[in-house]
Amino acid sequence: MIIDSETMEGMEEDEVLGEESEEENSELSDNELQEAFSKGLLKPGMNVLVDKPKKCVNNAEGLKQCLADFRKDLPWVERLDLTNLPAEDILAKAEGKEPSAANGEVNADDDFQREMFFYRQGQATVLEALPLLQKHGIATKRPEDYFAEMAKSDQHMQKIRKKLISKQAILEKSEKAKKLREQRKFGKKVQIEVIQKRQKEKKAMMSAVKKYQKGMTDKLDFLDGDQKTSKDSSQGPKKAVNKKGPNSKRKYKDQRFGFGGKKSGKKWNTKESHNDVSGFRAKVAHGKGGRGGKKGKGGNQNKRPGKSVRKKMKARS
Repeated sequence: MIIDSETMEGMEEDEVLGEESEEENSELSDNELQEAFSKGLLKPGMNVLVDKPKKCVNNAEGLKQCLADFRKDLPWVERLDLTNLPAEDILAKAEGKEPSAANGEVNADDDFQREMFFYRQGQATVLEALPLLQKHGIATKRPEDYFAEMAKSDQHMQKIRKKLISKQAILEKSEKAKKLREQRKFGKKVQIEVIQKRQKEKKAMMSAVKKYQKGMTDKLDFLDGDQKTSKDSSQGPKKAVNKKGPNSKRKYKDQRFGFGGKKSGKKWNTKESHNDVSGFRAKVAHGKGGRGGKKGKGGNQNKRPGKSVRKKMKARS
């Protein structure tokens, strides 16, 4: 269909004229209403919009036709629909109680009863559907070698993985920085304690030196320092061990003088001691020894001069 430009222009002019005429009619109607209102012909409550009554149409034949169009005679495998009552309540039956919702009568306001009804209805549907599915050869269990394709691609999952790794690295860095800050704080604290301890030791040593210089003490224990403390700490357990038994002095006395029984006559010679000459030394016996020998021709003379001689020698010098 071909339309000329002249016809198009004519149609536009007609539309414009029609709009102008409608505006004139509306203006006239408004003027008329104003005149009627001024004359008192219009009263409140006269102009009321009344809704027309709705007509209810019950087209039964049309509804049946639509239902026939929707309905399709398909096998159950394609539909997979079941309508059944809930399964028997075994617990209630075992306890001897009557099931309250055996025939589908459920109190809608009781949430527990309603949910139990849905649960038992689902049980009954499963018990009825499983044999039908097995009959039609439909598998109801997933095979062991079942492979399901991921909804998201591997590239997308790699991006997510990288993002998670970066987040984890940032968290690890922040935790490491926190630990370092805590270690620095602790290190500063320890350093301050060590400096204070050294200053205290230095102060104590200086005071001990001053006392020694003034002659208030004649001990030089403060020069030993840490060695003395370490010796005391190492000798402490040994002393504690020695305290359990008798000391060396007591042992020597017990060995020499005995500890009970007969004490007299211990130094008397016997036949065995008289015959035993292993401890005999000729040099000691004849005064030729340096230590235990007698003073005389054979022994060493005391070469140290006497006291008066020493005084004279000192005066001469």
